[in-house]
Amino acid sequence: MRRFARLFPAAVLAIPVAAGVQDFNGRWNLTLQGDPRGRAWWLEVEGAGTPNLRGKFVGAPGGQVDVIPKISIDGEHLVWSFPDKKAGPYRARVEGDRLVGGWEPRFRFVGRRAPVLKDRDDGGWKKGSPVELFNGRDMTGWECRVQGRSLDWYVENGVMKNRDKAADITSVPKFFNFDLHIEYRVARHSNSGVGLRARYEVQIFGDYGEPPSGHGNGALYSRIAPSVNATRPPSEWQTFDIRLIGRQLTVVLNGKTIHDKVTVEGLTAMATDPDEDKPGPLTLQGDHGPVEFRKITVTPLSR
Repeated sequence: MRRFARLFPAAVLAIPVAAGVQDFNGRWNLTLQGDPRGRAWWLEVEGAGTPNLRGKFVGAPGGQVDVIPKISIDGEHLVWSFPDKKAGPYRARVEGDRLVGGWEPRFRFVGRRAPVLKDRDDGGWKKGSPVELFNGRDMTGWECRVQGRSLDWYVENGVMKNRDKAADITSVPKFFNFDLHIEYRVARHSNSGVGLRARYEVQIFGDYGEPPSGHGNGALYSRIAPSVNATRPPSEWQTFDIRLIGRQLTVVLNGKTIHDKVTVEGLTAMATDPDEDKPGPLTLQGDHGPVEFRKITVTPLSR
């Protein structure tokens, strides 16, 4: 290597420039600045520094995981847009360990690299004391996710319900590795979701009798479709039994395993807490249609 450096000093001097471009590569968790909803976005970049630059994005315009159709590097900036959806251009540059940018003048964000989560669902986890997040009487232990919004959820006959266009709510307690048991009921084609650590949404959707999909009941929203659609008819109560350890997710819907230790690659559209290596709350989606809950129990897991 030293011999080549003496022969080709110009090539050696050019290396830092290429390395700077390659710094865009990887997965980034983006925190929006000044957003009343407290949203977090996600960006994956591959091939920076090569002719095969590509990326995926969770954020405006749609919220699902979108393959970026137009992406380039302009000097120190990564630039991407969604022409068909009239979204962008987004521009961002690497500043130290951060990705700083936005879609001017609508959004500004600061991103940090997604952390490596080493915990695995290997059978060595012990259950702690269950935490009941719904007491059957009132909304104690829950708060509105949106600044300035009222808590438009209420309890009737031991059942938690949302009012029309209610804001999402988050639990006051936070958890990292856990088992979650939920009993819920949802109307035909009504839409809700459970945000794990306020980062990863397991979709709730009244799609009884329909094919499984990445937007269907039990999906890791827009990332992984359930293996089967185990949804019950709209009038019936349903159960989720969910285990999240590190990035490994198992979901049992109505007694049928629909995800078995699948890998959660990153945030989904419901995300408000981008710090993936820290405990986070549970989120319930309230603005997409009527939904009811009668049981929400979290059991922390530890070594």
